[in-house]
Amino acid sequence: MNISKLQYITSNPIHAEKACKGGADWIQLRIKNKTFEEWKEIAHETKRICSLYKARLIINDNVQLAKEINADGVHLGKEDMLPLEARKILGENFIIGGTANTLDDIMRLQRMNVDYIGLGPFRYTSTKEKLSPVVGINGYIYMFPELKRRNMNLPIIAVGGIRTGDVKSLISAGVYGVAVSSAITNTNDITKSTQEFIKLLS
Repeated sequence: MNISKLQYITSNPIHAEKACKGGADWIQLRIKNKTFEEWKEIAHETKRICSLYKARLIINDNVQLAKEINADGVHLGKEDMLPLEARKILGENFIIGGTANTLDDIMRLQRMNVDYIGLGPFRYTSTKEKLSPVVGINGYIYMFPELKRRNMNLPIIAVGGIRTGDVKSLISAGVYGVAVSSAITNTNDITKSTQEFIKLLS
């Protein structure tokens, strides 16, 4: 399963298109406080854009919607449906990612047949509700030798308040890639910011 090193998290199809223009090939659609029909409408539009740019669309939390619109995958938080249940519904060809905050979370997700793990938050972020304890760079540095010792080889994606200046130290610590929202969205040029992240990760 080819997992992208940059995962752009957004709720806005226009922002998704700007990121795709910058080379993003993995869009995670995270929607809050909308009805299922509103969410579906946004998802369809985002899927159209992803298809245009040959990017993959990952739906956050919502297994039913991911199946209904035939997205590429789903990302499940700690309080969402269990990955094993999602796999039964979606089948083997769907990408399933899970959120982890600790070593125990990571090992549990590996046993649940996920394709990648989002580990964080790296630092405090206001884009995520019910934030788990901050991992910080020292948390990543501590965890990776331990994961190697336990033969854990799934791609680990750092997530939570990540900026361009963090990428080098995170890759050095052992992460496979990064999931980013604000550091791309809250800039004057989403396309250029996406290109900067991709360059740092390549």
